[in-house]
Amino acid sequence: MAALLYYEDVSEGMTIQTGGMTLTEAHIIQFAGLSGDFFALHMDDDFARELGFPRRVAHGLLGLILLDGLKNRAETQFASVASLSWHWNFRKPLFAGDRISGEIAVTAKRATRKPERGILTLDLRLINGDGDVVQDGSNLLMVRTREHSGNL
Repeated sequence: MAALLYYEDVSEGMTIQTGGMTLTEAHIIQFAGLSGDFFALHMDDDFARELGFPRRVAHGLLGLILLDGLKNRAETQFASVASLSWHWNFRKPLFAGDRISGEIAVTAKRATRKPERGILTLDLRLINGDGDVVQDGSNLLMVRTREHSGNL
């Protein structure tokens, strides 16, 4: 069972490491089907090589959603209500076979008008198996407060 962090449990500077996973060809194909994004860079190795990549590149947004999933399966999780915004950077390509994991840091927190909720500012990094940051950015995450968690 994961440790669940409510707003009161979180402090600025806190960090969380996610587990890891291997990005597969199936992830890329399923994401293309779900999103409708069949751009040749993601589906055609020859086209990707023409653009200077060694093989086809996974969708950037696939990296973001996989990191969010890793966050939501980490040993320590936030008592989340909803993501409010994302600011995201794509630093390096992702490929099928890459092992990925995430690092999450709480950089700010603030109360809301509703006592049962607070907002965290998270800095997130998606890291490949070589230790390179391939994506990074920030997320505003609304979380529950412990005292009022039953009042949502």
